[in-house]
Amino acid sequence: MSNEPSISAIVLAGGQARRMAGRDKGLIPFNGLPLIASVLHRLAPQVDEIIISANRHMDEYAKLGYPVVTDGSADYRGPLAGIHAAGQRSKGEWLLITPCDTPFLPLDLARRLLTQAQASATRLACAADDTQTHPATMIMHRSLLGSLAECLAQGQLKVQAWQAAHGCAVVRFTGATQAFININTPDELAAAQQLANRG
Repeated sequence: MSNEPSISAIVLAGGQARRMAGRDKGLIPFNGLPLIASVLHRLAPQVDEIIISANRHMDEYAKLGYPVVTDGSADYRGPLAGIHAAGQRSKGEWLLITPCDTPFLPLDLARRLLTQAQASATRLACAADDTQTHPATMIMHRSLLGSLAECLAQGQLKVQAWQAAHGCAVVRFTGATQAFININTPDELAAAQQLANRG
């Protein structure tokens, strides 16, 4: 990969998980391991480093073998705060962002998002399947971290609003709806486990 740009993955595990009764989603058992482990397994071959963004259970996340970064805020400020904090610690020229609750991510996610982002004047691309866009699954050039800092300073915390301001490119993964399943409820967790068992 020496001729390729370096990519740091940031896995977002700092959410409040209200629909999971406040349980830390990344640590919920899935396939006998913490849910985030499936995400890490799929990302590891695609990137040069992985950073976990989390705001609680830091020691548990650290046991997975990757650096853990908190956004340092006393109140929940959302994904942009986590991306910015972890991005400051990252080494990659490009940052691949994914949630911790998407255990079936495509194995060519980084390559396809990077190709589109490099071709885009905005240096920013997110994933989509046949039915919807997935803003939290994206790649960005690290030069955009300054823009994130400005948004956070102004209290603008919405991922989609920040992306829209840059004209985010969209990469459609045709026929890959299952690849972007994210788990927000106990029922979704059970359905994803059934899917994993069949696979």
